[in-house]
Amino acid sequence: MKFRRNPRFTASLLIFMMNIFVSRTFTCHRTEYVFGDECCPMCPIGTRVKTDCEEDKSTSCQPCREGTFMNKMNGLKKCLSCRECGAGSGLKMKTSCMIRSDTVCEPLEGFYCSEFTGYDCFEAKKHRRCEPGEYISQRGTSSTDTVCSTCSDGTFSNGTFTSCQNHTQCDSEGLKLLRAGTKTEDAQCGEIPSDWTGLIVGGVLGLLVLVFVLTAWCYRDKIQRCLKISKNL
Repeated sequence: MKFRRNPRFTASLLIFMMNIFVSRTFTCHRTEYVFGDECCPMCPIGTRVKTDCEEDKSTSCQPCREGTFMNKMNGLKKCLSCRECGAGSGLKMKTSCMIRSDTVCEPLEGFYCSEFTGYDCFEAKKHRRCEPGEYISQRGTSSTDTVCSTCSDGTFSNGTFTSCQNHTQCDSEGLKLLRAGTKTEDAQCGEIPSDWTGLIVGGVLGLLVLVFVLTAWCYRDKIQRCLKISKNL
């Protein structure tokens, strides 16, 4: 019994064998990288490839220059640029960039980290400011925002208190209530006069004396003529 050769099957088999051969040729160790048809040794952390390896020569590596870094074994020709912690993004430098590690940023005072990876912060936002009528129930940290809560009836806060304050009770302090307290302001109290009657009588008498003086001043010429006539009699 004779078997006919299938051209398509033969071609597929050849392609499959070639793929296996190529994949085996270019499969390098995890500490190597592919260069042409060679597996070159990677450069260590803090360095980059200066020249690739050859048949009789290994990879040549060079330390990263200032302002760049490399934090892993690599087969790259350039180191990575160091990151900058811009004040405009609410960040400041925590750890400076080294040839083996990138810059590490942290939030500025009054900011919290809104996006981070591990211990490195990539974006920060300003802490929330509580409004009048609210109190700071939880202060913001470098990783959490400020939490505000509303004051209950009979208490007030200007937004900077860590707890709402009770309104002043004017009666209990022997004072008169001038203006009732709100959630944003305390009650306003004033002194209570000790004797309203005395003040009223004194004011009336003072007014009468003033009227008498003004009247006498207006009729002083007539009074003087009357006095002269009485003397002549």
